[in-house]
Amino acid sequence: MELENFADEFGPEYVIEVYDKKVGLKGVLVIDNTNLGPGKGGIRMTPTVDVTEVFRLARTMTWKNALAGLPFGGAKAGIKASPEDIKNKERKKALIQAFSKALKPVVPKLYIAGPDINTGEEEMKWFFEANGNWRACTGKPANVCMKLFGKGGEKCGIPHEYGSTGFGVAHATVAAANHIGLDINGAAVAIEGFGNVGTFASKHLSDFGAKIIAVSDSKGVIYNEDGLDTKKLYNIKQRTGSVVNYKPGKVLPNKEIFELPVDILIPGALPDVITKDNFDKVKAKIVVEAANIPTTPELEEIMHKKGILVVPDFVANAGGVISSYAEYRGYNPKKMFELVEQKIKRNVKIVLERAEKENVKPRDAALKIAKERVGKKLKH
Repeated sequence: MELENFADEFGPEYVIEVYDKKVGLKGVLVIDNTNLGPGKGGIRMTPTVDVTEVFRLARTMTWKNALAGLPFGGAKAGIKASPEDIKNKERKKALIQAFSKALKPVVPKLYIAGPDINTGEEEMKWFFEANGNWRACTGKPANVCMKLFGKGGEKCGIPHEYGSTGFGVAHATVAAANHIGLDINGAAVAIEGFGNVGTFASKHLSDFGAKIIAVSDSKGVIYNEDGLDTKKLYNIKQRTGSVVNYKPGKVLPNKEIFELPVDILIPGALPDVITKDNFDKVKAKIVVEAANIPTTPELEEIMHKKGILVVPDFVANAGGVISSYAEYRGYNPKKMFELVEQKIKRNVKIVLERAEKENVKPRDAALKIAKERVGKKLKH
């Protein structure tokens, strides 16, 4: 990678490539910016991960953490791993622990790890055990407690299975609806993706009175204009492997979820799903980007000019990183959810008001705020 094509006054500060011949480890850590605190970002394990991808993700984390108002900088890590490495528990553990041991000089002082693609609570347990410091990573199993304040039976780790990102997306959606004067009670919502983010977003929005009329997974879309029962939908997904087996409802091809007559559209799974081929078919008044990069800034600009309110990804899906901060501080899950709600509501409101005042799209306003927050602490 040609880092000079990306490097600017904000970073990256460190690019650390890790090799361990004994276990066949090839890993990379990019610490983009530590002006607000240690760099925070997950570790992904894929066959194709490279330094360019990791840098781009680290930069996104710089903005996400700054905008969320957290004392964290931006970072990201990647381990090159074959599908066989990822499936084999012993092999995976060896790679994670070798990576952790190699990064001891900078963890947790300059970098705090977390879960990402193909890493979860078990991998975080391995990572912090190899490092020896409870604060080496977040997303640890709920029963892992720091000796300093952990009591028997208390839940201290906050794995992503708690659904903090989806919970935050639901609150971001309500804040956006309030901004344009749309009553969330009875508002029609379509959610692309029914994984960790989509399931929790649909549950909480349903609790707030929204009408979830369409949900998709890899098998297709289930659509019912009278609304879907999210609890029943979750049970059917668990039992049969897909939301399309829900009844009553109409099964549609995946691409049609973006074209339905809804008030709110939530792309919550794949990148690049709103494209030049379908953006003009979006009928929603609000698009809440629960997934990372579901469209391009250029298409966001066109939708903005058409009067569609687009809540950008690093604003809408910051619940996960706010939850990470709560765990880092040793908060319990109850306090974590309170913090996510408070910060997401406040930040979405600030971003949307700034965008309206300056007549720019919300992404531009959000980036401007994030840069101001990081810039205030830029080292000279």
